[in-house]
Amino acid sequence: MTEFLPLWLFAAVCVCLLFGYPVAFSLGGTALLFAGGGVLFGTFDPVFLQALPNRLFGIVGNETLIAVPLFVLMGVLLEKSKLAERLLDSMAMLFGSLRGGLGISVILVGMLMAASTGIVGATVVTMGMISLPTMLRRGYDPALATGTICATGTLGQIIPPSIALVLLGDVMSNAFQKAQLQMGIFSPKTVSVGDLFVGAIIPGLLLITLYIVYVAVVAWLQPHKAPAVPKDELIKSLNGGSLAAELIKGLAPPLLLILAVLGSILGGIATPTEAAGVGALGAAILAWLSGKLNFETLKDTVRSTTKVTAMVFMILIGASLFSLVFRGFGGEELIHEFFNQLPGGVVSAVVIVMLVMFVLGFILDFIEITFVVVPIVAPVLLAMGLDPVWLGIMMAINLQTSFLTPPFGFALFYLRGVAPPEVKTQSIYKGVIPFILIQLFVLLMLAIWPELATWLPEQVYAD
Repeated sequence: MTEFLPLWLFAAVCVCLLFGYPVAFSLGGTALLFAGGGVLFGTFDPVFLQALPNRLFGIVGNETLIAVPLFVLMGVLLEKSKLAERLLDSMAMLFGSLRGGLGISVILVGMLMAASTGIVGATVVTMGMISLPTMLRRGYDPALATGTICATGTLGQIIPPSIALVLLGDVMSNAFQKAQLQMGIFSPKTVSVGDLFVGAIIPGLLLITLYIVYVAVVAWLQPHKAPAVPKDELIKSLNGGSLAAELIKGLAPPLLLILAVLGSILGGIATPTEAAGVGALGAAILAWLSGKLNFETLKDTVRSTTKVTAMVFMILIGASLFSLVFRGFGGEELIHEFFNQLPGGVVSAVVIVMLVMFVLGFILDFIEITFVVVPIVAPVLLAMGLDPVWLGIMMAINLQTSFLTPPFGFALFYLRGVAPPEVKTQSIYKGVIPFILIQLFVLLMLAIWPELATWLPEQVYAD
């Protein structure tokens, strides 16, 4: 019975979370209770807990994780500078005269917002408040409008510079080194956050392309669901200015910022952490140029950034304590033995992990899953010969799909909170189904052709 204690520990954490207790304290508190009980009954060696101080110093001194507050700061500043509103106006002028043009505009703006902020909730809420009323007023089908916004908002999970990829890259790096040491490789290769950023570019662009194709096909087959904006309204919205000038004014700032952040990483000029600093400074300059950077805005931005950063690091500390106790009870050996005994080998192992992470995505945020689940399963899967970049991108898209899936998807709750009362929850659920199928299709393509995720990093970081 004692060999199943790691599973009971994991189940106890899930129960605490379902009762609404904070994630960080659920992880740490449950682990300490189990460890205390284990010491009393002789099933847990307290020596494992002696590694906790070193782990905490390692977390605080981890240079990669400095990117988290910097990217959050960048995202909050961009939100305060009303960048998304100007972007949507510019895109609507460009595509609005086409059937489905407004939907395509929302996808492209959401892509740029995801690349700028990297936060799923912020993108969904911002796009919901700005674009949903406009789409409904233009006669768009509520299901199509809400589905497009939800799906586009979750792109913050996969489009770099995503905070999810920063955290996942750090965990995957540790797991990869651990897996290689288990395999007897004592000069291990490394995988970085930059590898995951580059690996996510092709799958991310593929998702965006398929979203646009879907909206265009719906607009072509059922014009009443995605009508065009009358040309006279578009001309009136220009206020006598030229379309080119409006496009440059709306598109240039975010594009320059994204090029500065991603370009510095791809060009080998800066690490992701250094690029995050560039992004934060760029966002501050954009907020200043837009006239939104004042003491009040700065105070709100710093407060929001501090809250998110503190939450992330508290969860990481709780997850570190959880993983130590899980290992002390023999959890890693239990998982390793289970995967090795599966009849389908590595394929079955990947399918089971993906299904478990998909279901956990209904009750846990990506931060908890990244810090709790990935360190447990990734070393075992990587030791079975999987590519760390491919596995990281598969996990990111899988979680993105989970956050979109009714009835528990986080993105659905975010949009429901800002959607007008006349938009039914049923419409939101109905609208996301085609986008879920698109994401599952991309996941299947990645499973069949891993090169979609691995080819570009090999080219960019080739010796």
